[in-house]
This record gives sequence, structure tokens and C-alpha cells, in this order.
Amino acid sequence: MTTGLIPGEQPPDPRPTDGLPQQRHDPAGQGAMPVENRSRSSVITARAAASFEPVGRSVASARSFVRDTLQGWGFGDIVDDAVVLTSELVTNAVVHAGTSAELLCLRSEDGVRIEVADRYPEREIPLQGSPVDMGSPDREGGRGLQLCAALAGHWGVDYTPTHKTVWFQLDLPERPVGTRTAGPALPAHLLPLADTRVRVAVVQIDRSGSITAWNEDAEELFGYTAEQVTGKPLTDLAAWPHTPGTGTGIADALQLSRWEGSYGIRGAHGRVIPVYASHLRVRDTDGEPSTVCLLVRDHERAVLQTPLRGPAPDSSGGSDGQSADPFEVFIGSPAPDDLDGLLQRTVERARDMLDGDSAFLLLATDDETELEVRASTGLPSARQRFARVPVEGGPGRYGSARMPAVHEDLTAVPGAVPLLNGTGMRSVVTVPLKVEGRLTGSLGVAAEAPGRYSNEEALRLQFAADRIALAVESARLGELERLRRGSLSFLVEASDLLAGTLDRDQTLALMAQMTVPTLATWCAVYTIADQSSEPDLSYVLHEDEELIDGIKSLLSKMPPPDPVPTPGARVWSAPAEVAHQAALRTSMRSLGLSGGPTRHVTTGIGPTLATASAVGGETVVLPLVARNRVIGMLTLGKPTDEHFRQEILELAEDLSRRAALALDNARLYSERTAISQSLQRSLLPPELPQIDGVEVEVIYRAAGEGNEVGGDFYDLFPISDGAYGFAIGDVCGTGPNAAAVTGLARHALRLLAREGLSGPSVLERLNSAILDEGERSRFLTLLYGEMRPQEDGSAELKVVCAGHPLPLRLRQDGTVEPAAEPQPLLGVLEDLELHEETVTLDPGDVLLCVTDGVTERREGSRMLGDDGLAEVLTTCTGLTAGAVAARIMRAVERFASDAPSDDMAILAMRVPGLQQD
Repeated sequence: MTTGLIPGEQPPDPRPTDGLPQQRHDPAGQGAMPVENRSRSSVITARAAASFEPVGRSVASARSFVRDTLQGWGFGDIVDDAVVLTSELVTNAVVHAGTSAELLCLRSEDGVRIEVADRYPEREIPLQGSPVDMGSPDREGGRGLQLCAALAGHWGVDYTPTHKTVWFQLDLPERPVGTRTAGPALPAHLLPLADTRVRVAVVQIDRSGSITAWNEDAEELFGYTAEQVTGKPLTDLAAWPHTPGTGTGIADALQLSRWEGSYGIRGAHGRVIPVYASHLRVRDTDGEPSTVCLLVRDHERAVLQTPLRGPAPDSSGGSDGQSADPFEVFIGSPAPDDLDGLLQRTVERARDMLDGDSAFLLLATDDETELEVRASTGLPSARQRFARVPVEGGPGRYGSARMPAVHEDLTAVPGAVPLLNGTGMRSVVTVPLKVEGRLTGSLGVAAEAPGRYSNEEALRLQFAADRIALAVESARLGELERLRRGSLSFLVEASDLLAGTLDRDQTLALMAQMTVPTLATWCAVYTIADQSSEPDLSYVLHEDEELIDGIKSLLSKMPPPDPVPTPGARVWSAPAEVAHQAALRTSMRSLGLSGGPTRHVTTGIGPTLATASAVGGETVVLPLVARNRVIGMLTLGKPTDEHFRQEILELAEDLSRRAALALDNARLYSERTAISQSLQRSLLPPELPQIDGVEVEVIYRAAGEGNEVGGDFYDLFPISDGAYGFAIGDVCGTGPNAAAVTGLARHALRLLAREGLSGPSVLERLNSAILDEGERSRFLTLLYGEMRPQEDGSAELKVVCAGHPLPLRLRQDGTVEPAAEPQPLLGVLEDLELHEETVTLDPGDVLLCVTDGVTERREGSRMLGDDGLAEVLTTCTGLTAGAVAARIMRAVERFASDAPSDDMAILAMRVPGLQQD
């Protein structure tokens, strides 16, 4: 992969120009200018290229490459569209076309051009001017061109005899900057409220996003000294809304020439402080860019907020005699191009129009049963944002948001407007926002004094609501579309990550890391082992690592949520209540009000209050259902006074379904692995006996990931009168059938040998037993022998080698020779005639027995073989049995770089020399 900057230079065309002329299509059809000139008219300032192999995992790698490249260039606004388009085009190349894909990203002042080329020479080259086949949206492949036409500003297809290149260009959205204006002189009672002393924090950020300056007001507002934060990224302190596919990230905001808006700063006490910020991008005398950030408390935003441009003095008509747009008259010009900006402007204008103390705007859910708070002024916005109230709050017209309503005194009707409970507002007027007769929202203005509003104010506010309802609905649909695209990209990445592991603990960690902080501030995962088990708290994560232990301790002391299989998110209020009670008890103890010893406030109350703040907001539980069984719960939480928006909950529900299946697959895989390993252990002897005068060492290595039962086995057991039987064998194949033959062979050998039968008789009876298994039988290679240590220090062995790799004998002089002759394997012939051979191991001699996983170790076309094994064994003269086995295993492992594909067993027996007695 290569990435480079090319200032002021046009890039060379990466496609070959020889051969047939390139075929170009301009589906956009914008004028007569050629597509190539129109899409490459800007100066290319940077490029990034990468190649991907024709394998499935390349699609995820290409998405990550494009996402990292565009975010690195600061083009976060178009990342989601680019990732979706790239995913489709690379899928067409590496999956459907089956060729490698070459990906090229080109950056210019206007946007980004991305090209995906594949090598598919058999593809038919279309005739000049022939229509492009867009494919069917119902097919698995071929949707790339449809998406290009839907999402890209320009796109096209270029053909050569060896390449096909599909390219698209995404234009950057215009980012309006603030304008300088002045407001009229106002009476004192109309001026915005502020604290006794207004503190303006001045923070300077270098080009890497790290803090370089931090003034005294910043220390007072947030509790950190300059030494504590200098050099740290601002993103470590900023609590930015993380909603996939919507809004501008803080990294993007710091790169803009000017930015203004609201976010939060996490203070030294652990709580998030809402602030209003004004960013200005500057450069010093050396040309180094940096960003100056001015921050005030959110309720003091008037200190920094740029005044909105009002309507023209003569709002009844323009110079051409036409009447002014009522929407522009109410909202002002230019109108905000994003939903949040439009809603905030709306509530501020509504408040000013009716001279109110606060205003709020709620948007209806798709089913029109609830209203969700999306903007407010004069109210605790952090607490109210995304809170929900029912559309039909009570009987009568005043209880329904579908009709205008005026409340002269809310104290006479407690709870009439739940949003204003505890805010001090006495009178309120609310009107519906409707589009084509359908309820889309509600707009309200409230005052602290009673009796401020009448039907006349309701008519004025309704007139304004009718003017802006269509614009609000259009902006809301645009936000939903961006969220849908971001959600699609998010779920694609989540599915790839979850499908990439079968480890239970890693799956739990991925579930939590994908939800925090993208969907929630903290999360907890409960798992249920079986239907009779209680939910177990398995994983806890918070975006602030210092709060994880406190939340884990809090949740472990309270009953888990009920494992209800009903799909969808349900509110769980217990964590917030328990955290609040714990913080209250700690506070009372610290003040000596509970009858216990008084503590210093900072020793115990700090962590408790931080935990209470972290889990004090809305908490929801989503069931993890897989194969019609609840296997756990995914718990998502927000800090104090924050709520989830419906779109995020729907995205979390989609994620929980994928995560549940991945978690259940990991559970099944773990159970299968545990069963296989347990069965494998049962097929091997628990321990080896100690033999006087003979050293014995065994090394066993199972291939694979531990979820298959291998066919290799070994055994060493006493027979009688100082004789010992030993065996090493290999059953054809793996799995349950191979395990059955392995178990039969090992146990039958012990029983038959202890009956006093000779080696050939033992193997002949074992051969009959294997054949009696019928279709379940597997052929077996086996080396069996009986060993008797002698009084002169030697050992006598009687060996039968039935189709197994021959045992090798190492003498003290370094010579190596086979210690047996090959004979027919077991499980194939009924009439089997075998004979045994006698071998005497003199002091210092070694007998080495291995399975074919050792001799058939491969590196490309090379194989270790019997000769290679004998060559390694010649270097083991004078070594103990354990050292011989270890050297053989090291040689086998180093012979090839790949992991072994077959089980390996090594049995080494050595008669010690006289000098060791």
C-alpha cells in the first residue's frame, strides 16, 4: 500500500492506454463535457493505493483501508458512502469476478475519487454508447453500479483488454462559517442570564489534536491544572455525541477554519460539563496550524454564540415586489442545513417571538405514539434530550399533542406537560407540527409567570409551526438516511468482527467494544449457561476505564435483569436507583448524618458519586436470543439525565441479534472443544510406569485447534513378572469413529497382553475385534512390543510392526538401524499372520518409535521421511531418553514453518550405560 502527497500536480492515469480504446459511460448525464474531464478537473493533492487478493476477507480489508484513508484526510462527512460503495465494488471484483482488486483513492479540493480495478479479460467489452446494465437489486451481486448511481456525484466504467475499472467521485458538502453581526441595545430584563462571574476557558490545540495551552478559567471550570492536560488529546476530555453516520466528529471540527456549537467536557470529578464552544483555526509565524477553542458553560452560550442573521427590515416584500418566504422570515437566512441546527434555531425563534423563558421541540416516532425531545432552550437540555413523552398524554384536547393547547398555570394541573416538571415553568403554549395531516412533532413555549399566553399566542405559534413543519420533516428524513447508511456500515463491520472469532471471551469483549462509545456510554453483558441457571455478569465496559470497576461492583451487588425473550429494548431503572441510594448513603456517612464515623469527603464519596453519575441516566436491556433460547442480556446505559434515541435502540437491537448468534456459536465451539479434549485425554494413559533399568519418555502433539479427536495413541503398561508392554499406533482419520477404534485398541491390548498371549496373538485378536465393528471400523497401524529388563543391564524386546513406521535403534557408536520388519496393518484382512522379532538393547542404546505425523512432516515438496528422521537420531548419541525425544520434536517443528497438519507421537526408550549406574 502506498500513500503520498502530490501538491499542485495532476496524477498520471493508472490504467494502461495501449490496446483497444477505453470505453467510458456517463450515467449522470450532466452536460456534454466528458466524464474524465469533469471528474478530474481539480488538482490532486494526495493519493492512496492498495491491492487486495481474491479472497473473502479482502472486502473487510478494503473497507478499513478506505475508512482509515478518508478519516486521515479529514473527510469524515463522506466516509460512510465511500465505504458502502467500495464494499460493493471490491466484492464484485474478488468474490464474483474472482480476481484481485486494485484500489486507488485520489484527493482533491472538491472531494474524493475512488477507483476499483479488476483483471477479468474474458469480460465482454461493451460497444461505444451501449446502455449500461445496472443489474437487478434482488440479485446477490451487481448492485455496485446501482449504488454508484444513487450515492455518487459522478461515476463511470472504463474498459481495456486486461482491466475493468469502476470509479466514483464523492463531493464534499459545503460547510458554512459564521458571519459577523451586531444586535440592538436591549433592556436589562431581556439580557441573557449568566453566573456572577462568567469564565471563558481558552484552550489551544496543535495540529495533532493535543492541548498546548490551558488558561486559569479552564482550570476553574473543569478542575484540571495546565500541567495535567498539556500534551493530552482534547478527545480524551471531550464527550462528543457518537451517533453513526450523523454529525461532525470533534477531530473534523478541529480541522475546520471556524466551528461553533455544543458538546461536553469531562471534568476532574468524572461528570460531563455541557459547554458551548467557538473554534478558530489559526497559524503561527512559522506557518504551523493550531485551533483556539473558547469554552463557556452551555447556559452562558450567549457570550460566544454568533447572533443569527434576522430577516430583512421589510419582511412583507422584496425589491422585486414579491413577498418574502414565511419560512425565511421566521428562521432567518441562511437557514441551517442540518437537523439539529434547524431545530435549535426554531426553538430560539419561537421563544423570542412569544417573549418566553424557554421553548422546546419534540419529533414524533414513526408510529406517532410518542414524542422525542430533540431541541430546547432555557431548559436543562442535557437531561431532556431524547426523552420521550406519549402523544396522547390524557383525556381531552389538552392531553393530546395533535391539537394546540394553552395552560395558564401548570401548578393547577400537575403533570400536564411532563417535560416541564421541576423546571419552574408556570404557563405554556404547545402546537403540533403536521405534514399532509400526519403528526410529525410538537413545538412549545413556556414562561415562569402564570397566565402569559392565550389563544392569540397559540395562533401565532401555530402559524410559525406550519411554516417550518415541512422543512423539519425533510431535514429529519435526511438525518434518518445518513443514520441508515452509517448503521449499515456499522453492522457490516460488526458482523465481520463477530464472525472472525469463536472464542467466548473475545466475543464478549467485541460486543462491549462495538457498543461503547458508539451506541452507549457503558454496557454490561450477562450470560446464561442453561435454562436453570441465573444470569451471570460476564463483562462490563465504560468509555472511561476508571469507572469500570465501580460499575462492575455496583451491578454485582444487585439482582440481574429478568431474562425476558421479548425482542426489543426495555428500560431497566434498577441501576440508577441503586447507584443513587449508594451515593446518598455515602454522602450522609461523610457528613456524619448516619450515626457512623465521619469521613473526609474526598476519601470515599468521590468514586461513589462518579459511579452514580455514570449509571444515573437511562438504562435499557436487550435480550440475546439464539436458537429460540435466551442466552444472555446486553445492557446499555447513559450517564445522568441522558436518554437513548429510538434509532440507536433499533441499531442496538440489530447488533444484539448478530452478537447473540456469535456468542452461541462460540459457546458451542467451546463445548465441542472441551468434549474433544476430554475424549482425547481418555484415550491416552493417565501416567507412565517407572521401569527399573530403562528410561522412557513420550511426547504427544495434537494437530488442529483442539476440536477434533486425533487417531494417534501410545501406551506403556506392566504385564507380569517384570515384563512391560508398549504400543504406539495411528488410526486412519479423526473424529468419533477414529476415537472408537483408538479406545478399542488401547484397552484390548492391555487385556489380551495380560492374558499371557504372545504379541502376534494379541494383534490377531485385535484385528478381529476391529473388523467386527463393521462400517465403523478403521484400519490401524500399530507397533506393539514386550520388554524385559535383564540382569546384565540390557533389555530384551519382542516387537511386532503392523504397517507402522519402523522403530529405529540408536547404538552407542552412533549407528542407526531399523529394529523390526514391516508387516500387514490391522483392520483390512481377516486371515492375518504376524510374527514377532527379538531385539536386545545394550546399555546406552535407544529405541525410537514415532507415528507418521513425524516422518511425513512437509515443507513444500520436501518431506522429512525415514532417512531424515534417522539422520536426526544419529546426533542423539549419549543423550537421555527425554533429551532424545525433545531433540526429535524440535527438528520436526523446525523442518517446516507451517503448523503441523497431523498428530504426532514420539516414544523413546533408552537403556542407561554402565557409567550411569
